[in-house]
Amino acid sequence: MKLLAKCSLILGMVALMGACTDLEEDLNDNLTRSEAETFLNANTDVSALLESAYRGLDGPFQDQALFWAAQEHTTDEVMGPTRGPDWDDNGIWRVLHDHTWSPDHAFLENTFNQLLQVVFTTTNILTFETSAAEAAQARYIRAFVIYCLVDGWGQVPFREAGGNLLEAPSVLSGAEAVDLIVSECQAIINDLPEGPTHLANKDAARTLLMKAYLNKGAFANRENPTFDGGDMNQVISFADQLINSGKYSLADNFFDNFAPNNDQISTENIWTGENVGGSRSGNVRSRWFCTLHYNQNPSGWNGFTTIAELYNKFEGGDSRAGGDYAGMTDVSGIKAGFLVGQQFNGNGDALQDRKGNALAFTEEVALVETGNNLEVTGIRVIKYPIDYLNGDNVDNDFVFFRYADVLLMKAEALLRSGNAGAALDIVNEIRTKRGAAPFASLDLNNLLDERARELYWEGHRRTDLIRFGKFLDAWTDKPASGPERLLFAIPPTALAVNPNLAQNPGY
Repeated sequence: MKLLAKCSLILGMVALMGACTDLEEDLNDNLTRSEAETFLNANTDVSALLESAYRGLDGPFQDQALFWAAQEHTTDEVMGPTRGPDWDDNGIWRVLHDHTWSPDHAFLENTFNQLLQVVFTTTNILTFETSAAEAAQARYIRAFVIYCLVDGWGQVPFREAGGNLLEAPSVLSGAEAVDLIVSECQAIINDLPEGPTHLANKDAARTLLMKAYLNKGAFANRENPTFDGGDMNQVISFADQLINSGKYSLADNFFDNFAPNNDQISTENIWTGENVGGSRSGNVRSRWFCTLHYNQNPSGWNGFTTIAELYNKFEGGDSRAGGDYAGMTDVSGIKAGFLVGQQFNGNGDALQDRKGNALAFTEEVALVETGNNLEVTGIRVIKYPIDYLNGDNVDNDFVFFRYADVLLMKAEALLRSGNAGAALDIVNEIRTKRGAAPFASLDLNNLLDERARELYWEGHRRTDLIRFGKFLDAWTDKPASGPERLLFAIPPTALAVNPNLAQNPGY
């Protein structure tokens, strides 16, 4: 009975560890804090906790309604039209597109909370006895999520491992958060594994460092970003480490980077979220379900589209705009990339919408659709080739970072440092590989467009538009917006529990 009581007490202390100020006194048969820590370290599977941290990334990043929606629906790359009675959802998609979201927007609140849960999970791992590699991976995941939080909300609640759980976390602002991200990545990089890509690895840390240095000035002042020469040199240096490693090259087929077997055939992917076909997956399948029509294979949700501004940035011959993809087009008639015009099934038969109209997707689309053709308006996007073999647990690994982005970040750092010639060479290397004509010259405008052509629907667009000073511009069904939209609102529920947070200006 004494043993049972002691074990029960120890388990109950999990929530109190680090919170109470005096656990050294004897508790119920001489149980001390030291004994409790010893018990917990001996009976905690740290590898399982680390796996839960990796899986904690699945929801926020693979789901169509969370961080991806925050990064894409607020830009000129994605629209979620209301189609008669379909996809109204009380306007939750429309307000993202036209920049009229409120502080209590449910999806933005859920995103903020789920990202903070990953920060908590990874910090909790560091309270246990871990190997150097386990601690480094937990710290990397935490640094990456902190980067996403400061990108979106400008403030990050943060508590050191072992901190008092009864006290509100301190809050890191833009510059402080970037400094933490940089120091964490530099401290752990030698302890991170070399790979595989689905683990937090050394090259993932180098890529995150590039992003931190490139966006440092924008995170400090989103209305008037600055680009320090030393920061740009850091971007170039880390890019060169990746380039000179010889491990990466631009893929012969652009869409192989996102295919069901991308863990085997991609030559670009640096860090991915692992999905195991047939047994365990995040929600990466939402990337095709959210855009396909009900009468396509698979039957989609007929929701999201892109707008003509993005589609018209592509020229003939650019493979990134799409085409047939083996294992998908021959099965269902669906092409990779942009779906425009009449759609066909796997037998080559023309498809119809539910009203009997030709299923021919149009460039024209509005936030609120009415009329007889409301099911077919808007260009659809297939960035991840469809996995037809594994049911809902698809095999496509989710792409966080890939080599083409590294090249484009280096080009941007060179351009902002005054070396337009070297930057042009990098961009033309990419364009030539993708079948697009080389540029004669490079400036910030066509570099931003090139990032759109290369990275569309991958969750980078909002960050890019802010850094290039274009996020507040008008585009289809979106007027020019005010500077308060450069940050999301801190959710009211978060403000209520943490007095160290302050609402962002304009909300």
